[in-house]
Amino acid sequence: MIMEKKDSKKQRFTVTVFSENAVGILNQISIVYTRRCINIESISASRTSIPGVYKTTIMCYSERCVMQKVVAQLEKIIYVVKAFLYTDDEIVHQEVALYKVPTEKLLEEKHLEEIIRTHNARILDITPEYTIIEKTGHNDETVALFEELKRYDIRQFVRSGRVCVTKDPIEHVTAFLAKRDALK
Repeated sequence: MIMEKKDSKKQRFTVTVFSENAVGILNQISIVYTRRCINIESISASRTSIPGVYKTTIMCYSERCVMQKVVAQLEKIIYVVKAFLYTDDEIVHQEVALYKVPTEKLLEEKHLEEIIRTHNARILDITPEYTIIEKTGHNDETVALFEELKRYDIRQFVRSGRVCVTKDPIEHVTAFLAKRDALK
């Protein structure tokens, strides 16, 4: 059994990796985390507003000094344009959760509608067999709704990875690319 030190300075970090859309890039990114025995808590990837550049957002718990080394290692990957390290106070982040419950429960249990409203969730789809509920928010919010819906026979539950934008007025990768292009 591995015991964690009580004075551990682990905290939550979000790393954004801007890269080209190359086969195997996600594998190369995950290997950097695996080599340092860091568990990825959440991961999402998508196209950015910059043509040809994709953004992978990774959330994990670690120490700052370790994460700075991870970012430096990520930037050595050939298809990575730039990587950035953030704490929660430097970004705005959300995730999306979907819950499938039997429509019969929704119609029978008036309290279920109240739960949906209390959690600022919304109904996406209703069929005679099931109802799909969507909740956007932080991890603790989506889990709280899951805990309340459990007694109504959840048929399916899924959460997206964390997505985020910085609180800075500029996009860091755009500024980096502009500097890089000015040097050419």
